[in-house]
Amino acid sequence: MSKLVPPHGGKGLVECLLTGAELAAEQKKAEGLKQIEISNRAKGDLIMMGIGGFSPLDGFMTKADWKSVCENFTMADGTFWPVPVCLDTDADVAVGEEIALVNKGVVYATMQVTEKFEMTEEDKKWECEKVYRGEGEESEGENFWKIAPEDHPGVQMVLAQGKFNLAGPVKVLSEGDYAAKFPGVYLRPSETRAMFEERGWSTVSALQLRNPMHRSHEFLAKISIEVCDGCLIHSLIGNLKPGDIPAEVRVKCIQILIDNYFVADNVINAGYPLDMRYAGPREGLLHAAFRQNYGVSHMLIGRDHAGVGDFYGLFEAQQIFDRVPTNGPGKDLICQPMKIDWTFYCFKCDGMASLRTCPHTKEDRVILSGTKLRKALSEGAEVVDHFGRDEVLVELRKYYAGLTEKVEVKMQGAASGDVMK
Repeated sequence: MSKLVPPHGGKGLVECLLTGAELAAEQKKAEGLKQIEISNRAKGDLIMMGIGGFSPLDGFMTKADWKSVCENFTMADGTFWPVPVCLDTDADVAVGEEIALVNKGVVYATMQVTEKFEMTEEDKKWECEKVYRGEGEESEGENFWKIAPEDHPGVQMVLAQGKFNLAGPVKVLSEGDYAAKFPGVYLRPSETRAMFEERGWSTVSALQLRNPMHRSHEFLAKISIEVCDGCLIHSLIGNLKPGDIPAEVRVKCIQILIDNYFVADNVINAGYPLDMRYAGPREGLLHAAFRQNYGVSHMLIGRDHAGVGDFYGLFEAQQIFDRVPTNGPGKDLICQPMKIDWTFYCFKCDGMASLRTCPHTKEDRVILSGTKLRKALSEGAEVVDHFGRDEVLVELRKYYAGLTEKVEVKMQGAASGDVMK
């Protein structure tokens, strides 16, 4: 009997990925189906449905699910889900039609279209208001619609979606090239669960990463290892916004840290195939929901989790967990947040600390953030002492030295430390 948390949704791991003869037959059938080009975001969603990462989802959401997720944090049947998972298109597709879903020449799935619903500009703006609008200064009053269409990548993605959403079950035919590009790091939920079981873990924390791992990330992971059996350092290996550091570089840096600064038996370096939605607090909830499928019991939530710019309050992603609805066994979120205060290096404390443990002033602290690190490295500026491990900074400088084009990295209040008291 497993001691790990069960997969989300009460149905076990719902895996839509075909194998063997069934896969070969569906691939053959897909050749004769209408091909619909899908976004990179939808490709990642499909792969997660294929490997069970989005359990209990077995397809793209209906209008009733979309509306309920935006309004109530649940699908129409009451199962907790915080962010819409929809397939948008401008293509001429009829309800009842079976289609092939293609991204850059690769057929990722077939789909039986059970519903088609229009997404007007008002509908898209409503989704943005419900899912992407936060409590930070860039979301206040009229600021949100003045700033978000230009500066919020999640809002930009929603506004750029096609005119219709298609709903229906999918059969997933491909995981793309993730297994080949990230051997031993790209892991399915069934694989991480097996690894946790083999190590005898029952409580598992997850550290979400989209930036290179700096000293605060390291500190968070080590705090969680003190109270859980182990930590899954789980980085996004899908697409990011321009200026972010590629997954290949980040994964290598994480392994350098594990090899030099962790007890290897207590931590696992893994990646998952989604694109960032940059939905801040809502994405924090999504991270917890799908991490439960991987066998994770506790989701690390620190300062400005999954945030972008100053659209979200510093700890809004922690506070939103207090508003998660409960509808009964199988429908509720079981993975719990591990809420950690703002962390930094303090010269007077002579070590890593947080606002809960350090009595000193902002001037005594090294403010750590992925954005601040990327800005310094991209501009060839000095990285202050205690920001990152020397072995990791060597790799990051090597990456930036090889860039021919650089994207300006904008600083927000949280990343700069200006808002710290």
